[in-house]
Amino acid sequence: MKKVLLSLSLLLVALLVSTHAWAVDPGAEPPDFQLKDLDGVPFKLSDHKGELIILKLATTWCPTCLQQSNEFTQGAEYLKEKNVRLVEVYLQDSEKMVKEYKNKIKYDFPHHTMIDDGQALKAYNVYLIPRVILIDRNFKVLRDGNILTAGQIKAEFEKVPVARQP
Repeated sequence: MKKVLLSLSLLLVALLVSTHAWAVDPGAEPPDFQLKDLDGVPFKLSDHKGELIILKLATTWCPTCLQQSNEFTQGAEYLKEKNVRLVEVYLQDSEKMVKEYKNKIKYDFPHHTMIDDGQALKAYNVYLIPRVILIDRNFKVLRDGNILTAGQIKAEFEKVPVARQP
């Protein structure tokens, strides 16, 4: 029995340590990537410094990823008001799969959808989805983790100082 408890404890510690290892630390700059969106237009994450960004790394077949998309639609009014840019990167999905998925979800705020060519998967060491990363106007990570409710997204972005007008 002691061996089983010790094994389970070690497994739990390993999971906790490895979970932190995949996250980008708050205050760090997120890894950059450049992909083409579904319309073939190049999109580079770092070109959007100065904006509030939600980076969602996901797949079309993940039920929790769809739940996260629904949270974005529930918070759409706030996201639009604050001019938050949603960047969705789909990992290991075909263009057809992503387009069919996107027909189910409509956003009324700035957003980009693209299919990863391996850049984001490697740069962010993704092994859990959805991965939701909030980025501030200084291009620093506010939060890197799993699913967020619309209220949690609002609470995180409310902590960010208001941008100064030139």
